[in-house]
Amino acid sequence: MTPTLRSAGLMTLAMALFAIEDALIKALGGAFSAAQILWMLGIGGTLAFAAWFRLSGAPILSPIYLRPRVLLRSGFEAGGALMFVSALVLAPLPLVSAIVQATPLLVALGAWLFFGAQVGPRRWAAISVGFLGVLLILRPGSDDVDAAAWLAVGGVIGLAGRDLMTRGMTADATGARLSIHAYAALMVGGLGLQVVQGVPVVRPDALQFLILLVSVGIGMVAYLAVVGATRSGDIAIASSFRYTRLLFAMLIAIAFFDEIPDLWTVIGAAIVIASGVYTLWRESRTSLA
Repeated sequence: MTPTLRSAGLMTLAMALFAIEDALIKALGGAFSAAQILWMLGIGGTLAFAAWFRLSGAPILSPIYLRPRVLLRSGFEAGGALMFVSALVLAPLPLVSAIVQATPLLVALGAWLFFGAQVGPRRWAAISVGFLGVLLILRPGSDDVDAAAWLAVGGVIGLAGRDLMTRGMTADATGARLSIHAYAALMVGGLGLQVVQGVPVVRPDALQFLILLVSVGIGMVAYLAVVGATRSGDIAIASSFRYTRLLFAMLIAIAFFDEIPDLWTVIGAAIVIASGVYTLWRESRTSLA
């Protein structure tokens, strides 16, 4: 198996696992508030990564956690995750997953806006067409799309901000350290929001607790698969397989939630994916030039 084929396989596996994690979070939405889901996942992820550090002999605490860029990254992560989880709870899974596919386009736009990245006319055209696809999915002014879908747009902004803050990180800010910091931010942000909202804490039963544990475990395995996918092979080709998450989400939504995406959502998602793949391809060509 070639390194690129292995990377593509690992990325596809990661996206399948993330889609399953999204479905499990959605299943918990009927019993818990989005804030409680967030801090419960935050606690689980923080403890899991802390155990990982202990087993590997690495210190859990690190001075990188206080760096402004790391703090800002985790802030984007927490804000985006809160909106994304809220969208998963309130809106159909295929709709939310389709909107999230616009994240690479927003990252390209943010890289130009804040970091002076070069964006040529063709990539501008791809970004514009991609956002047109998002508008087709959302259909502003239409009653056909739940207003909760706009929470997914906020989630995309948070995820794009996280990715932009990750660029240029020094080597000691490893993926594992950024992840435990982000999970801790989810825990603090979720608890703070629950207190502000005045929503009572619901005690999970045995099945719900098991679902939470499985969600955390799946999230960690998916994270490791993404890391493995980006360490070897053609990263542009591997990254294009991120869009398989939408396919898995649609299959899960149809099979378990009886949610069938409408034609406009499918068309809009196809436009967003095509634009994103083209943007990744142009970026890889630019980096090789």
